[in-house]
Amino acid sequence: MNKKVTAQFLLLVFLIAVIAWGVCVIFGLFGFTSENAPWLYIFIAICAFSPTITSYVVLKRNNKVKGFKEWLKNVFAVKSPPRYYLLVVMLAVVYYVPLIVVTGLKDAKPFYMFFVLLPVVLIGGGIEEAGWSYVLRPGLDKKFGFILSSLFSGVIWTLWHIPVHLPQGKIESLSWFGLFTVGCLGLSFALGAIIRITKNVFLCVLFHTMSNAAAGTFFEYSDSWFGNILASGLLIIISIAAVFIHEKKVRRLRL
Repeated sequence: MNKKVTAQFLLLVFLIAVIAWGVCVIFGLFGFTSENAPWLYIFIAICAFSPTITSYVVLKRNNKVKGFKEWLKNVFAVKSPPRYYLLVVMLAVVYYVPLIVVTGLKDAKPFYMFFVLLPVVLIGGGIEEAGWSYVLRPGLDKKFGFILSSLFSGVIWTLWHIPVHLPQGKIESLSWFGLFTVGCLGLSFALGAIIRITKNVFLCVLFHTMSNAAAGTFFEYSDSWFGNILASGLLIIISIAAVFIHEKKVRRLRL
């Protein structure tokens, strides 16, 4: 991905999100909210799907894909070595086990709900990676390298969530937003490691989907600063180590 594609993606993804959010705000001034006007979820959905929409529009416009069929095939390329799937599972475990240990399971749903939620959160979250991991991360990675690109992606991802969550009233306090930012940064490094090592967008979609399903099953929200910092810190360290080991192995094979 070149600078032009990355810039177009960032501009359009925030433009769609902010316009959709703005519509919700305007209707809110006249007393319409998502609680008494469920049709406003159409605009919330447009906001949430902005990375996916933007991915196809920008890639097609710049002749990176011939059409929707090729784009879809690239996003859902499920064929990948088993070790890459193990990497996805390992990173998910590294993040959620510390959170679960610190937060506890007092509000947890039955374990089978994890599998029930997978198809739901695939559409309601995981598919975002068609934009973030397919377009944005490779472009930033090419210019800034793994660590800085993961950091920048985490900040961008956090900021994009503001217009997504505001109409739903989820951003309740600065503390909530701070904890959310910590989580986004940790997950950004994991997603950056997955796309850099595997070159497979679907595995990023899978990791994002598993993360959302795990959160929905074991806890909706962890308000523990210690737990969030510990989980994200471990995830960042493991992600950096995984990339370092992978690239060292690649360099050795090229000799």
